[in-house]
Parts: sequence; structure tokens; C-alpha cells
Amino acid sequence: MANTLMFRCLSLLGVVGALGGCSGEPSGEAPETLGQQESPAIVSSIVEGDYVIRSAMTNKCIDVASSGTADGTKVQQWDCNGTNAQKFHISPTSGGYFKIINVNSGKGLDVQGVSTAPNAVIHQWSYVGGNNQQFRFVNRGGTSFSMHLRHTDMAVDLSWGSADNGTLLLQYPYGYTANQHWTFDLVSGGGGGGGGTGFGGILTRDTFNAMFPSRNGFYTYDALISAAGSFPGLATTGDADTRKREVAAFLANVNHETGGLVYIEEINKGDYCDTSWGPPGCSCAGGKRYYGRGPMQLSWNGNYCAAGNALGLPLQANPDLIAQDANVAWRTGFWFWTTQTGAGSMTAHNAIVNGAGFGQTIRTINGSLECDGRNPGQVQSRIDAYVRFCGMLGVSPGNNLGC
Repeated sequence: MANTLMFRCLSLLGVVGALGGCSGEPSGEAPETLGQQESPAIVSSIVEGDYVIRSAMTNKCIDVASSGTADGTKVQQWDCNGTNAQKFHISPTSGGYFKIINVNSGKGLDVQGVSTAPNAVIHQWSYVGGNNQQFRFVNRGGTSFSMHLRHTDMAVDLSWGSADNGTLLLQYPYGYTANQHWTFDLVSGGGGGGGGTGFGGILTRDTFNAMFPSRNGFYTYDALISAAGSFPGLATTGDADTRKREVAAFLANVNHETGGLVYIEEINKGDYCDTSWGPPGCSCAGGKRYYGRGPMQLSWNGNYCAAGNALGLPLQANPDLIAQDANVAWRTGFWFWTTQTGAGSMTAHNAIVNGAGFGQTIRTINGSLECDGRNPGQVQSRIDAYVRFCGMLGVSPGNNLGC
């Protein structure tokens, strides 16, 4: 039955995941993603949105080192790779200045120690509205800009104009040089459909935080909304009530799989390798383990291969990517939700939009272990979360809640 099992469970929480077995480990490790990248537009004016920022000299990207989420993590130049470590949400503060917040960590570009000295290092830090965390953008012709700190008016400078990966960013007096010029690729001007239809139009940041008050900081709202935007039918199909129910249903199941978005990885990690099913050639890469990771606790090499093929991600070779990049993690969850029938007869997405009810999402995700009286307590846990989330989104839960 391995080919019907999509995810593993969190045994210490008594949570059963959609693939039989139990495990999961709290992990705050850092994030990174590849593949299924948006088609960016290089802009000639800066408006609020998510951007990839490139050096005009080297065409490499501003990057948070190792997808780090800690205060003080190095900000550097690196080969562009489509990860959330290289995506930044830019939004206005006041007086023509903007904050630049990493989509993965939720932390802002910041001059270390509020220094006013030339060559002071730029790193990431929790945003507190400091003048050393705010920037103005000056167009330097075409699509190139310089970025100037509010507290010094010095420019963001690529140290010595080096083309090396890992080169630091500094503040330095503006000198009309190419290593102080940057281009901005707009990858998302809004989240998940917008206009009240997609995830970003239905789920506000405040509601998300209220739903998951103890969540691990890895599971950011920005990464969720960014990932949702890669699945056009997600929370955009049907009337307003149907769309809200889909958001509630997805998050209720995720809540159950991760103990309230607390766990990124399984607690009791297993070696889930079975080459008898899955995409052709889907072996278990040497030294790699395919235990549950992410919001849906993806497990087994066959599922890592299938999700990686669909999303353009090297998940067979690097399964840890799901635990290192929040955008990748959410995308694997949405991949299963929208494309896989799992232990059921329909995708979880279709179960909601076609009116089959929340119970059929449970059957798809973990029906072989929970439905038809196998584990009514786990089924009820999912239902309770779904009803609660529907209430928070202002929609009735509908019929057929159980399986």
C-alpha cells in the first residue's frame, strides 16, 4: 500500500499523516526553493510587491545566506536560483522610503549596528522601523536603481564589484558606479489571486496568525501566499463560500499534519524508500532520507520524485529542500492538494469545489488509516479545526464533514 500513502504522522502528538506510520520533529532550520518560478518583469519604477533584486554589474541576486531566518544572517550576492531567500517584499514606509523584507524569513535588510560608517555591513534583522532599515530608490537610467539608506543616504554597494558568490553588501557613499546599481524583477504584485478570490484575498495575515498562534516561524504568511499564487485554480474556483471553504479545508488538514504549523519534519524519522512504485527511475539517492517534511508531511521517495518533477524541484536529490524553504514546503502541500487522489477517489481540491465535502479531503489525505471508523478521533480533530477555521473566515462548513 506504499503507493497510496502520501505523508507520515507526528507520533508524539498523536497525529496521523496521510501515509501511515508516525513521526515528526520540530525544526527551525532555514529555507530555500527552486523551480516553477514566476515570469519576472524587470521594472522601471518601484511599487509594493515581491521582487528579485539583481546586481546590474554581475546579474547575480541579493540572497540571504543559507536561507537563514535568524537576526544577523549574512546578506550576500549569489547565483539567482528562484528561492525565497532571494525574494523580497518591498513596501512603503513614509517620506518616499521603503522597507525590504525577505519573503522567507520575514526580516528586513538592515545596516549592522545602525552604523553610519562607510563599508558597514548590510545583514538581515527583525524589522522595527529603524532608519537603518529603510531605503529610497533612485532611477539611474532604464531599469537600474541605486538604493540609499535613510539614516546615512549612502548607497547599497556590492563590495569591490566582485562577481564571486558570497560577496557582501555594504553601505558606501554613492559614486555613480555599476556596483551600486540594481535591477528589480517583480515576481508578485499581490498574493494568490487577489480581488477577494485567491488565498491572499481570503486569508489575511492577522487571521492566519490567529489560526496558528504557536506556529513555527518557518511557516510564514508571505511564503504561503506566494506559493498559492503558483496554483491558478486554488481558492479561485466557485462562489465566495466555496473559495473560503477551500482555504479553511486546506489549513485544517495542514493544522492536523503539523500540530498547528509547529512541526516541519517528522519526530521519529524513518527511511521511507520503496522503488517498486513512483516515477520511472525514482531511486533513493545515496544517503538521503524521505521522511515526512512540510505542511502535508510529504514522505516516500516516490512522492518526492513525483512532486519534484511536477514543481521543477530537485527533491529526489535534495529532500531537505522542503524543510529549508517555506515556499517549497507550501508548494508540495498545494501540489498534493490540487493534483493527487491519494487514498481517495478525487483530489482534495475537487472534493471542495465539486461539493463532495470536507470528509472527502480527509479520505484523500489519510483515508486508508482514518476513515470508515479506523480512527474516528483523528477524523474529528480535522473536522474541529475545519469548523473553527470556517468560522474565522465567515462561512458555514457545509455538509459531509466526516468520512
